[in-house]
Amino acid sequence: MKRFVVVGLGNFGSSVAESLYSQRHEVIAIDMNEDAVDRIAPYVSRAAVGDAKNLQTLERLGAKGADAAVVSTGDDITASILTTMALHDLGIREVYVKVISRDHARVMERLGVSETIFPERESAISLGKRMSGSGLLNYVSIGTGFSIQEMGVPGSWNGKTLRALALRQNFGITVVAIHDVLSDKMSFASDPDTVLKESDALIVAGKDEDLARTAEIQ
Repeated sequence: MKRFVVVGLGNFGSSVAESLYSQRHEVIAIDMNEDAVDRIAPYVSRAAVGDAKNLQTLERLGAKGADAAVVSTGDDITASILTTMALHDLGIREVYVKVISRDHARVMERLGVSETIFPERESAISLGKRMSGSGLLNYVSIGTGFSIQEMGVPGSWNGKTLRALALRQNFGITVVAIHDVLSDKMSFASDPDTVLKESDALIVAGKDEDLARTAEIQ
């Protein structure tokens, strides 16, 4: 079991806190808003009203020694900066920060955070990808120009093996896993002789342009 600190209990922060707690981790949730703290209290290990920019407050609430922290302070960029600095001062190296703009992300990256999350932008990009590619189900960026996507098995691939399709050679993509939608079973694509079915969805990785070209296959 790991210990996490979540600062800022809006929709994003609360969802992260609840998700971590549901996976049986210890979660300390902190916000200045008493109503937000009361709402999340049944779904975390400890919920407290407090100013997470203050080092002593974080220590008092048990943040020191946590495995990681999530900072989600809404539009208050100053709060996210000072909170991140305080968490780093406590020795928490893994800090994930929700940002509201590219400039905000650049500042946090300069502070050495583990990752910046821009939910609105990422959701918009994902929607655009789904709308533009008929075979595309989900999209997750893993770096500039690269992503992991979920796509249905095109009709022309049905009944064929991964070996016969040679997707890496022919399309520049790699099948990471296969999701049987009917049974809801996920398996890693380690066997090149796996026969694809219409009920399968493929989790594929590669360059965005290669994935876009693949999504157009019928």
